[in-house]
Amino acid sequence: MSSMDRHPSGRQATVEKIKEIVRKSPNCFFCTAAVAGASSGARPMKVRWVDDEGSLWFLSASDSRKNRELDMDPAVTLFFQGSPQEEFLHLCGRATISRDRAKIEELWEPVLRSWLTDGRHDPRITVIKVTPTHGHYWDSGHRAAVEIFLGSAIRTRMADAVEAGALV
Repeated sequence: MSSMDRHPSGRQATVEKIKEIVRKSPNCFFCTAAVAGASSGARPMKVRWVDDEGSLWFLSASDSRKNRELDMDPAVTLFFQGSPQEEFLHLCGRATISRDRAKIEELWEPVLRSWLTDGRHDPRITVIKVTPTHGHYWDSGHRAAVEIFLGSAIRTRMADAVEAGALV
């Protein structure tokens, strides 16, 4: 029996914890598995939205190294620090790139003109959707390290930690 079977709300608790940390600190290190040119594969990026399935959404330029690296290998790792000393989140997942105009409009912010100089209608804008498959959450304040699973497996140990009072 999986944790999900024992805790029907386990997946939702995991998604809510991801949303909570991203609300506190929407910037992460976005790391690609493939490396192109002088790239290290890691760069800071701001999450534009976390949906109810736990997927994280970003905007990017189609001609960026990041997009080229995702074309070579869609595996990504994201690192977040939710608070200065207590909460840390590490997610692994798969990225998909699209040019969904409705989603671009939804996620657009004027500050993005620094990278996408033609504004919300810049033809280079792409949407990156990262669907997490697994990761870890650390809460130093409660001395809890929790392994989380998302995606098709839909398993979580976070519900066990919540039930035990470690992640209250």
